Amino acid sequence: MFSHRRSAKLARKLRLEAGRLLRKLREQRGLSQRELAQKVGAEYYTLISQLEHGRGRIPPDRYLVWAHALGLEPRQFVLKLLPYYDPVTYNIIFGREPDPDLSDTSAKNLPARSSMIARLKHEQPPTRCSDGEPGDGPQ
Repeated sequence: MFSHRRSAKLARKLRLEAGRLLRKLREQRGLSQRELAQKVGAEYYTLISQLEHGRGRIPPDRYLVWAHALGLEPRQFVLKLLPYYDPVTYNIIFGREPDPDLSDTSAKNLPARSSMIARLKHEQPPTRCSDGEPGDGPQ
């Protein structure tokens, strides 16, 4: 139970960083929250504020719309968000910590994020083999 709460706390911190990134991208594009909400098809512009404050995340099925609204290539946009939304998957795919040039974060945040990712990786539940026993998962 304790580790679940700690993981949730770390996830909130990463989402807050993602929100800062989204705000920076929106401002670089010269958009207000209302304008961005209109471009992404959000019914309420307060959704943008909530995301920028780390209270939620963009659903993956909306990445293309958001990338277009922010004037980014979809792959570039997802590469910017993935270290925050799913750092474990990012590390599995790329075998490394996020590149600061891709995530637009300051170098001072990298050690903190790296330690958060390391803690999240160690808190993952064990995978199950096909026979239902704990193990390293399918080979």
